[in-house]
Amino acid sequence: MEWEDEAFVLGARSHGENGAIVEFLTLERGRFAAHVAGASSRRLKPSLQAGSKVAVRFRARMADQLGSATIEPMGEGLSSLFDDPLALAGLSAAAAVAAGALPEREPHTGAFHAFEALTDAFSMTSAWPAVYVRFEAGLLQELGFGFDLSKCAATGSLDELIYVSPRTGRAVSREAGEPYKDKLLALPPFLLSSQQRLEAGDVAAGLTLTGHFLEAFVFAALHRPMPPARMWLVDRLLAEARG
Repeated sequence: MEWEDEAFVLGARSHGENGAIVEFLTLERGRFAAHVAGASSRRLKPSLQAGSKVAVRFRARMADQLGSATIEPMGEGLSSLFDDPLALAGLSAAAAVAAGALPEREPHTGAFHAFEALTDAFSMTSAWPAVYVRFEAGLLQELGFGFDLSKCAATGSLDELIYVSPRTGRAVSREAGEPYKDKLLALPPFLLSSQQRLEAGDVAAGLTLTGHFLEAFVFAALHRPMPPARMWLVDRLLAEARG
């Protein structure tokens, strides 16, 4: 079994003297793990940081084996983020969520493109937290738990959609949701339209929304906790008043 693909590194753990087991989010094959020899070398180590984009060449004698891979860096790498610890935290959180949520060896091209869009957005200091929320919403969509924000679930109204049902992921209007507002999740306007202006508290509301569905419908089903990197990112965003 041999293939080549472009991928983002989701994580790496040491294996043997100088190798590593590396998890990739590939374009055509989804989440894929492989052994990379020489991972601790000065040449390869920078390319095995979470979020790095690489070209992967994979080889295994049997389709169900772990297999080995060689990699080559793609693009400019992560050097532009070294002076922004919060952006690096966002990248680590996205990689951890994708690694924990996506099934192994199952194609999810949409997840790859969502991750790519997020990495491109980190250069926009004030905008990337909202893109991160969209990334998690896209990941939920890929996994079959996408939101239906097209109209009010109760009345069919298209106006004043400000809540989301925590059970169904469907939008609820202000009027219909008023009696149940303490049980509903806030719907930040930027998830309805990219033209909406980002207001204070919108990113925090978005993270609460996507976090609820990730925890309740994805990680709970896998008997896994939410990744610590994701929780740390939320804490940092709130502390720096960027949520």
